[in-house]
Amino acid sequence: MPGLFSLCYNFRYNVITMHKLKLIKIGNSVGVILPKELQASLKVSMGDQIIATEADDGVRLTAHDPDIESQIEAGRKIMGRYRHTLRALAK
Repeated sequence: MPGLFSLCYNFRYNVITMHKLKLIKIGNSVGVILPKELQASLKVSMGDQIIATEADDGVRLTAHDPDIESQIEAGRKIMGRYRHTLRALAK
């Protein structure tokens, strides 16, 4: 039954994973415990920073830092513009 297989495949592909996060007290602040699966999904470990962004439907967690992305893009522009000079300096 190829139709049934593709239906199951598409259903599994669109599943949204949800995690219950536990809040704990850390000094005068509150911390969140991230399950291993969520840490692996975000590709973060102890000591890394994550970015929390407010969205219309809640809060979005990501390891992507928009400031670093703009710095990388600026570096790419410089490398493109001065590629011959950088190649000569690398020798």
